[in-house]
Amino acid sequence: MTSAATQNRKPKTENRPLTLVTGGTGFVGRSVVEELLAAGRQVRVLARNPDHPALAGLAVEVAVGDLRDPDSLNLALTGCTRLFHVAADYRLWVPDPATMYAINVDGTRNLLAAAQTQGLDRVVYTSTVGTLGNPGDGTPGTEDTPVRLADMVGHYKRSKFLAEQVALEFAGQGLPLVVVNPSTPVGPWDFRPTPTGLMIVDFLKRRMPAYLETGLNLIHVKDVARGHLLAEEKGRVGEKYILGHENLSLSQIFHLLADLTGLPAPKVKLPYWPVLAMAYVDEFFATYIRRRPPRMPVAAIRMAKKYMYFDNRKAVQYLGLPLTPVRQALADAVEWFRRHGYA
Repeated sequence: MTSAATQNRKPKTENRPLTLVTGGTGFVGRSVVEELLAAGRQVRVLARNPDHPALAGLAVEVAVGDLRDPDSLNLALTGCTRLFHVAADYRLWVPDPATMYAINVDGTRNLLAAAQTQGLDRVVYTSTVGTLGNPGDGTPGTEDTPVRLADMVGHYKRSKFLAEQVALEFAGQGLPLVVVNPSTPVGPWDFRPTPTGLMIVDFLKRRMPAYLETGLNLIHVKDVARGHLLAEEKGRVGEKYILGHENLSLSQIFHLLADLTGLPAPKVKLPYWPVLAMAYVDEFFATYIRRRPPRMPVAAIRMAKKYMYFDNRKAVQYLGLPLTPVRQALADAVEWFRRHGYA
């Protein structure tokens, strides 16, 4: 792997603290970058591709590097006083799980070790509500709901659970680190798109004649980004904060989308166990025959068995988390996907 190289998109502005953002080319990370720039911050983004289209038009420096390359991380952090570690390998199916653990767990350890060595004065680590305890019966989970590694479904959640433990260990060793746990963000610039964004795109393309009922906590991606900055400013070291808003069943989400777009909501509700069996068959063929992502990842179907509802009161009370109506978040996502040719 190559060492980090910093490319300036505009001359540095002196006398402003320099902040490094990892994952700045991703959905949440790009929104964090925009929020920092709007606050007048000097921003450096760690990226493997310095010409990534998500960074077009943003007045940032780009440090070329990789979470698996400690030398590139030390170079990227040089001169920085703040760090937002938003990057993660977010896939619900991976042909080689070792790569995901190398990025999410070992990469977090590499980055935070560099931050500790360089004496940063604030770090915000982006986890996920997927690492938190959740009763699954519609009762919202909190930052303190009991949970174990064995409760994690799939390699993504397991790797993020382990990475969060690494982050909390560094906080316990004196690194001034705060953890944020976003729920399900929606909004503009979901260019990959995320599984939730893909669901919206499929709805717009009328590719969803049926659905598997579940529950999600939705929040506007810009509120998630603002929550990161509020956690940097007000969060307590070693504490976790859920960045979420409204708990909705999937059928409620589809009805909101139907109301916004005039398209019909799917009416056929599928039974869980037959769909899970189909997912296992699909993933087998995807892994060993087609060698490309499955249409129905087993992890996604298993996650759907639980209503992933969460309680945001801690972030609202102690951080002042803003709460844009979820209807507006969905409307912004629909408008962005349509404007950029996804549907």
